[in-house]
Amino acid sequence: MAALAPPVAAIRVAVRRALTGLPAGGPVLVACSGGADSLALAAAAAFVAPRLGRAALLVTVDHDLQVGSAERAEAVAAWAADFGFASTTVVRVDVAGRPGGPEAAAREARYEALTEVARQQNAVAVLTGHTRDDQAETVLLALARGAGPRGLAGMPARRDLGGVPLLRPLLEIGREQTRAACAVLGLSPWQDPHNTDPSYARSRVRADLLPALVRALGPGVVDNLARTAGLVAADNAALDEVAAAALAAARCPDGGLSVPALAGLAPAVRGRVLHSWARELGASPGVLSHRHVNALDALVTDWHGQGPTDLPGGLRVLRRGGRLSPLSPG
Repeated sequence: MAALAPPVAAIRVAVRRALTGLPAGGPVLVACSGGADSLALAAAAAFVAPRLGRAALLVTVDHDLQVGSAERAEAVAAWAADFGFASTTVVRVDVAGRPGGPEAAAREARYEALTEVARQQNAVAVLTGHTRDDQAETVLLALARGAGPRGLAGMPARRDLGGVPLLRPLLEIGREQTRAACAVLGLSPWQDPHNTDPSYARSRVRADLLPALVRALGPGVVDNLARTAGLVAADNAALDEVAAAALAAARCPDGGLSVPALAGLAPAVRGRVLHSWARELGASPGVLSHRHVNALDALVTDWHGQGPTDLPGGLRVLRRGGRLSPLSPG
């Protein structure tokens, strides 16, 4: 028996680890665009999932942003059917008119589609093909935006997607490994033109910035950036636990927060408490920014009689009687 090629073996091991511990028997849904990363992931999932007693399903999303995108999506679905997937689904989404830039709009539409298909198919998890290189790019983009620890933590290996776990098994797999795996398996990845379009920030990071860093600092920079994300994520998890306890201790019977309790917290913890509380009040996490949290913090640490603080969604918070209190609409 011929030895299994190392890239194929590494990706299969990563997928097996990701699927370990999921509810028994339920299918897993693989998101596949046809690019090398998601194609290598799909091939591994089609091999691993049945051997763990579960079906592998595939979904491909047509963002309708390029000529021929519908044909490309159908080709991916046809490949998946021939490759042994239990079912394949093509979803066309409408990106136009969504808030944010084109990348954010496409991402939001894609995840909405994945959530809906996962629910329809009773999938126990959704798998995406984000790699170590994607993680490094995400960290660089977060640095450029001046993001805090949550941004620098990059993409988590697991997060909730509308009640279904979203898994990223390949975050410790390099992009060169997915390309090599596709070559070994005789797969022909699609080259997404958006990945080389300089109008997209991630494309510029991928084509120019990250290669320049590798030339200047050595090939280990990609691993180091990805590892930094993991270290920051672990710190975030610990701080989140502390902040959850602090939020519970600061609550008042009327739904507000005690100013003395907040004032006694370390700034890093207080910021997380205020961020979580604002989200509880209904502020969208996609719009809630450090500016809003800083304004809430000023009601605690820089109080000089200022009026209500505005939050996304028409929400307002006022300091009165030693409490931060949400104002009723109208």
